[in-house]
Amino acid sequence: MYIFLDESGQFTKNDHEKYFVIGSFTVGGPRRTAKAFRGWYRDRFPKKMRRQSEIKWSATGISDALRLRTLKFISKLDVRIRYIYLLRHNIPSEFRKKDKVKDGLLYTNIVGETLEMYLPSVDSDFRVFCDKRKLSGMTAAEFKRAIRARMLPNLPKGVVFQIETVDSTNDVNVQIADWIAGALARYLESGKLGKECYAILKDNILGEGREIFGTESIHD
Repeated sequence: MYIFLDESGQFTKNDHEKYFVIGSFTVGGPRRTAKAFRGWYRDRFPKKMRRQSEIKWSATGISDALRLRTLKFISKLDVRIRYIYLLRHNIPSEFRKKDKVKDGLLYTNIVGETLEMYLPSVDSDFRVFCDKRKLSGMTAAEFKRAIRARMLPNLPKGVVFQIETVDSTNDVNVQIADWIAGALARYLESGKLGKECYAILKDNILGEGREIFGTESIHD
């Protein structure tokens, strides 16, 4: 199993955003998916953007129509989506220190919660790729060890487990996860095109979006 994930939002700052969202997906053929998405934006995006190594959901210069067409293209790539979200004001005290958020510890916990949505698994491998992110109070190696320790007891004996933090400019599938997370965040925030975004991705979502540190479930 190959899982790709990225986030939308911040734990602090950006007061216009209420939510922090992690969007993730698994797909049968990650190389095929990456090739297809790269071909899409090199053919369909404005000429000045086509040779960029990455085009984020939040990029300027993309029309609403193209944004929705791109989501529709993603939805046809056989991506199977799971996502998790939290309201920033619900972050528990155990993840806070005075007026600051322990974002390394919090992010690790949220990624772990997201990956557990893919359990139980009978696959012989469980490979996770997430966008490289600065984790205050935690190194990348500590993050990987924490995720490994959390997941391995719940996976089949002898499973090949891999957790990697990658530069999204070098991983097209993580870029797809960025689009998924951005679109779902737009829906949660009741932003422009939010309902349209959710309607496009709805059939690719396994189960419901899960809120942590709260009781709300988002579904149609």
